[in-house]
Amino acid sequence: MSRGEVILEVRDLVKYFQEGGGLRLFGGRGGKTVHAVDGVSFDLNSMETIGIVGESGCGKTTLGRTVLMLLRPNSGKIIFDGTEITKLKDGELRKIRPKMQIVFQDPYWSLDPRMKIRSIVAEPLKASKLYTKDEIKRRVAEALATVGLDEESMDRYPHEFSGGQRQRISIARAIAGDPLLVVLDEPTSSLDVSIQAQILNLLKQIQKTKKISYIFITHNIDVAKYMSHRIGVMYLGRIVELGPARDVFENPLHPYTRLLISSIPSTDPKKRKIKNLKFVEELPSLIKPPKGCRFHPRCPYKEEICEKVEPEFREIKPGHWVACHLAEKI
Repeated sequence: MSRGEVILEVRDLVKYFQEGGGLRLFGGRGGKTVHAVDGVSFDLNSMETIGIVGESGCGKTTLGRTVLMLLRPNSGKIIFDGTEITKLKDGELRKIRPKMQIVFQDPYWSLDPRMKIRSIVAEPLKASKLYTKDEIKRRVAEALATVGLDEESMDRYPHEFSGGQRQRISIARAIAGDPLLVVLDEPTSSLDVSIQAQILNLLKQIQKTKKISYIFITHNIDVAKYMSHRIGVMYLGRIVELGPARDVFENPLHPYTRLLISSIPSTDPKKRKIKNLKFVEELPSLIKPPKGCRFHPRCPYKEEICEKVEPEFREIKPGHWVACHLAEKI
């Protein structure tokens, strides 16, 4: 598959939870509805990285897991490599799992401490039932070598490795099946700064050699800019801005994006084109999102229309989309 071909199409994706714990969380009746992902649409091209940024609790992680069908959506459509996977049963999904993988935030809990590394990396390959024992062994060795770990690592346990090494193991597990798509859910946020750079550069190198597409979930817009071709800014379950990474960072169209960028610490304020803005209110609840524009209670630019009418997600300039009534004014 060549660069630029669409590998993933997400249309009007919705994932709600019922607050109250137990079975209610997974679709039972009763409780209050949490609008975790509420009508998200985007495409992802082959060998492309889309960064999904936003505050904690905005729905980023739920979006990533729903795209991979680790969580079943309430409605909407997900087309992966030409197949609408929202219609597939669990057995059919299992066969394509090696082609769509995830790397979790914390390598300390995402690796089973009772399993040796060879078994951890082989786990998704065995589950798919698509590979012979010899092929699994070869793929495990190749994946570990790709992330910079030798064959001696195979017979060790996760507790024998540092945090950065554990995340390399998580990455090896994700790439062992030659995936077309990997969701990276805050893959460096729990690591030391010096190790973060190594992991980010490793991911970039792997993308080039393996021709993988990434959805890179992060609260750090600087990291998103470094890693991503495009950035999607998520707020209360919806993407409110989507465009080329440099455009979104240097010429943000949505007030929320401006506020995120303004909040980034800088020793040289002159390097920040966005004036220092502040959030007016705390983050509203996903249980009862505000009417009209969801951001209006916190927006320093809001007008009367913002409180009453939900803004259309529209293309302001080529490839740069925003959901804001005032995008041309601010």
